[in-house]
Amino acid sequence: MKPSPLGPLSLLSVTALLASTAIGCASTAPPFDTMKTANVTAFRLQNFEPPPPATPTGQPAQPGQIPGVPPEIQQWVQQGAQALQQLLPPGLQLPGAPATPAPPPAPEAPRFHGFRILGQTQVMDPDLKEKLGEIFGDEDNFDNNHASCGYSEMGISFSPQPGVQNDMLISFSCNQVLARTFAWPHRASGMKPNMVKELTSVVQKIFPPGT
Repeated sequence: MKPSPLGPLSLLSVTALLASTAIGCASTAPPFDTMKTANVTAFRLQNFEPPPPATPTGQPAQPGQIPGVPPEIQQWVQQGAQALQQLLPPGLQLPGAPATPAPPPAPEAPRFHGFRILGQTQVMDPDLKEKLGEIFGDEDNFDNNHASCGYSEMGISFSPQPGVQNDMLISFSCNQVLARTFAWPHRASGMKPNMVKELTSVVQKIFPPGT
């Protein structure tokens, strides 16, 4: 048998390089690998619905706080929502921005897994759908450094084939993703800061500011 001109050590080096390259390539976990060709609907959701007005207590809200709004949402509005104004719940506004009155209550308003739907759109652009799949399908985008909470500003539903509906809730105020109709494929569901930036960029294209 004719020896390889590369020699045994060189062959081992090439094999190791190919293996490391394969490991380094990020894969998209199912079911997110089907998003590019799936029917995808994105929902703007009201993350929090204040309870009916109670008898005034005479105690003013703390400085910098929004009366009746959970602290997670207050922090998001005051520090991190500038790029996602289109996802703000009715009646809230960024510091220094003009007030936007909340619409009258609509008890029979359509809902997505318990959250009132403020708007929805079909995601038609295959590049945007593919990007969503890559973002949510990459396990490295998630960790467990965030406390879970129940406030979601966005929902996504995608159907790769008839009879299969994959629904999830996204909370920017809590940096959490919650799968509702399928098994979550990753060990964690808390969004890392870089993922939030990537997803924010996609959301701005799905729901352009002012829509």
